[in-house]
Formats: sequence, C-alpha cells, structure tokens
Amino acid sequence: MERYDLVIVGAGPAGLTAGLYAARARADAVLMERTAPGGQVLNTYMVENWPGEVEGISGYELAERMRKHAERFGLKFSTREVRALKPDGELKILETDSGEIGAKAVILAVGASPRKLGVPGEELLTGKGVSYCATCDGPFYRDKVVACFGGGDTAAEEALFLTRFASKVYLIHRRDELRATAVLAERVKQHDKIEILWSHIPVAIEGTQAVEAVRLKDLKTGREYSLAVEGAFVFIGNQPNTEWLKGVVEMDEGGYIITDQDMATSVPGVFAAGDCRAKLLRQIVVAAGEGATAAFAAQRYLEGH
Repeated sequence: MERYDLVIVGAGPAGLTAGLYAARARADAVLMERTAPGGQVLNTYMVENWPGEVEGISGYELAERMRKHAERFGLKFSTREVRALKPDGELKILETDSGEIGAKAVILAVGASPRKLGVPGEELLTGKGVSYCATCDGPFYRDKVVACFGGGDTAAEEALFLTRFASKVYLIHRRDELRATAVLAERVKQHDKIEILWSHIPVAIEGTQAVEAVRLKDLKTGREYSLAVEGAFVFIGNQPNTEWLKGVVEMDEGGYIITDQDMATSVPGVFAAGDCRAKLLRQIVVAAGEGATAAFAAQRYLEGH
C-alpha cells in the first residue's frame, strides 16, 4: 500500500493552495483529483474579485496558474477518485478507484456540485437542454431563448454570460429581490436581453428529445403556465461532495464539514477546506486561504506525531 505523510483530496482552489503550501514546506504529500485540476473555477467565465487581477481573469486561466504554481514547487498529482476514508489509529486509509492509500494526515478539499431543481423532466433532459454551466454550454444557444433559475451571484454572472449568445434570457427567481451583489444585480436589471420573472418557481421541464419549455408557477397569483425556451440553466446553489464521508467526520445538516478555526475536523489529523466546509462565505479567495491554513495545520499535526 502506498503511504504518504499528507494526502490532499480535491484540486480546486483550496486543494491547490494546500498543495502549494505543502510542497513549499517539502512535505511528503500528494494531491488526488478524479478530473482536471480547478474544480468549479473551470466553469467560471470571468473571475472579477481575485485580488490583484484588476481586469479580471478567466476561471480556466486562474486554475491553470494555481496548478502550475504548485507544480513549480514539486507537488505530486495523482488522477484518482477517492471513495472512502477509514481512520485507523494514527493512519488514515483512503480507498480509491486504484487501491488503498495510507496517510498520516488528510486534507479534504472535495468542493461542491450544482444543486438540482428536482422537478420532472430535469433528469431526462440533462445534456439535452438542461445545463448547470453556461460557460460550458452557452455557445450552443446562439440566437435562442433560454431560461436561468436562481438569484445569487452565480445566476447573475451566468445570465449575463448567456446574453453573448442567446437572443433572450429569462431569469427566474422565487423571491422579489436578487441575492446577487449590487453591481451584478444592477447589470442584470439593466441588460436589454434579460427579463426577470420575480416570485416564480419551476414546476417541470418540458420536452421529449430536447427542452421545449419550462413550466412555471407564479407564487403571487398561483397561476401555472408554460414558457417556451430551448435551454434551461440551473444556478440555485451547490451541495457539498461529502456523501461518502457521512459517519466519518462531523457535518452540519446540509452535509458541510464542521471544522475549528484551524480547519481541523472531528477526526484527529483530518482537515477540511474550501466549499465542502461549513462557513459563511464560499468564494475562491476564501477557499485559497483555508487551503493555506489547512496545510499549515496539517504540517504542525505531523510534526507532533
């Protein structure tokens, strides 16, 4: 069985920053990621709040810079899917798709995934008009009418991005006010291609081979009706990728991992950072800071054991 002092699970901003700090400390560490490094940042067209990037930077480029930065200091990467964590005394056993790995310390930076609407037709038409990534799929909707669900920063950013391609974007929100930051909300409200449908919720996604309409309910009148669209983009938040960790580390009711200020979980030697962690704000800059803290705390733990 392969063994390391430190295993970092997940290569989003938290994991990549943890890896950078671990590599700079010359730790015996490996970062495991089942897909390409970057996490949800890869699906972000433009990052405008990364300190120092005055003009903004594409999510893909930021992720690439983070990866190269960690590699420059010798961080080892491994393309594996981690499926289970079994604490065994001071050793932690990670079950992966290619065998077991032993670690003295683990940093969980497993991130989160887009939350689904949970309405009829969504599962059937995913990839056939239902999407969770405007950056990925927006170009397929040139001169078409699309719907976006959500009211936070991501929904606003993605709706604005879709105006580059779509002829019209309906932004459908269950409340009377957007949760997005003021600057984004203003851009959305002022854009001539975007129409906001306030106090509406989805009832179903309609279509057979592709999305043909979204069925909506007006919460103020109770009226239900079908709105003809060719694409349905869902941006209603995320859920942590922690299902496989239930019963292992302490979590809140939403499945987010509970830690102390040093990113330590309820299991000694296991730390968590990034969007999988219970906290107030989920942003790239926050995830990076937590990754650095987790790496430093893990190093201290290793020195004491």
